[in-house]
Amino acid sequence: MKTKNFNGNQNIIGQNIQKYRIMRGMSQRELADKVALLGVTLYNSDISRIENNTLFIRDYEQLAICKVLGISIEQLFENCNQYFK
Repeated sequence: MKTKNFNGNQNIIGQNIQKYRIMRGMSQRELADKVALLGVTLYNSDISRIENNTLFIRDYEQLAICKVLGISIEQLFENCNQYFK
């Protein structure tokens, strides 16, 4: 599936995922493993690419990551207005 990018980015929430993951003291592998327990397959390399904004992230993946990190969708998108300047 070909995805579009936005100013060279495949997503705009990668930095927030990384921020909250680090705040929780979780590695990329641990995040991927916990997301997998919810039935969503993401590898630690996928988490790395998401955090670097080089991998498109689907809505169900976003929701699973929010559940694992204990954050809201709003928190996932905080400070994303910088991409629209």
